[in-house]
Amino acid sequence: MSDDRVVIVGASVSGLTVAETAREEGHTGEIVLVGDETRIPYDRPPLSKQLLSGEWEAERLTLRDQAALDGLGLDLRLGTRARSADAEARTVTLDDGSVLDYGTLVIATGVVPNRLPDGHGLRGVHVLHDIEDALRLREALRSAQRLVVVGAGFLGAEVAAVARKLGLTVTLVDPLPQPLVGALGETVGAMLADVHREHGVDVRCGVAVRALVGDGGAVCGVALDDGTQVPADTVLVAVGSRPAVQWLEGSGVPLGRRGADGCDGVLCDGRGMALPGVYAVGDVAAWWDARAGRRHRVEHRLTAAEQARIVGRGLVRPTAQVEPPVPFFWSDQYDLKLQVFGLPAPSHDFHLLSGSLAERRFVAAYAADGVVQAVVGCNMARQLRSWRPAVASATPVGEVLRTAVSA
Repeated sequence: MSDDRVVIVGASVSGLTVAETAREEGHTGEIVLVGDETRIPYDRPPLSKQLLSGEWEAERLTLRDQAALDGLGLDLRLGTRARSADAEARTVTLDDGSVLDYGTLVIATGVVPNRLPDGHGLRGVHVLHDIEDALRLREALRSAQRLVVVGAGFLGAEVAAVARKLGLTVTLVDPLPQPLVGALGETVGAMLADVHREHGVDVRCGVAVRALVGDGGAVCGVALDDGTQVPADTVLVAVGSRPAVQWLEGSGVPLGRRGADGCDGVLCDGRGMALPGVYAVGDVAAWWDARAGRRHRVEHRLTAAEQARIVGRGLVRPTAQVEPPVPFFWSDQYDLKLQVFGLPAPSHDFHLLSGSLAERRFVAAYAADGVVQAVVGCNMARQLRSWRPAVASATPVGEVLRTAVSA
């Protein structure tokens, strides 16, 4: 076994960033980067925005060109899937039958999209997870007339906005009372529902899907549990995802489950370590958050990159000081740019700090237990950035409100 060999499973932004950071910090040993897609690593946020709309082509999403990848001196194994791991033996078995010994294993396998139990195999039914999904959906939207989006989270709402700009008839369905209510609460969710309706989307929240309806093997509608049926020639299923950890079952790597601990994925400490010599980063990883006093997974691109830099640095300088990442994410819908620091929740108290929801230009704080948990901005990027320290330091909400009034 090579004690300094690093095996990274997952070749998206987090896996690549671990490799790049380790090299920048002076790691000279072997780095194996395993990815189940055949494309070189690419960026995912544009999949539901610029790529889907046709504004960008696929090549623009590439994170590094081949020359830059060659310069990292990686053993790059694309189109290869990890089949299993053994933490005690320190091995990873790939689907081509090869077995990799490792000194350090970094798990960056991300998530897999959930599917509906009835009708998902019909032609015209899509998920949107990787670049091939996005290209297939883009091609479908060019000839489609009626799109139903099942799931009104960030992904579903962004695709609905793109499809309306392309001129499709769009219905947005979700069992929750407002779009993005699970992420941003009812106040912002109600505003977003109004925005989508103003742009011609048929927003049907508070109603669940009973089944996808087919005709001749192709989707023709979506049956809802209120007894109605929405016609559709294309359906996007955007009903969340689950961590890609099936290959780790029985490996000895600690895995969480949704339920009592409220957290699934690979269970890590605040530096991304799951076991000595085993780390996890990105969407698959449940890091300990000292500010919140619990673990959570954050399915956002910039958090994945921050975690990867911490782990890549730690491979060379294990005692380097770590500042817990402050989650940051954004969403583009029509002429709105929503940006978020922290992790808001529907149960948090909502406090408007500046601007107006009616004008779709505001900054707001989300508070729980008397402290700020997150700040959200809509079309006020510069003002929002000034509130990031309040999230990082868990500032008392009263202090934040006093500051906002005096500003």
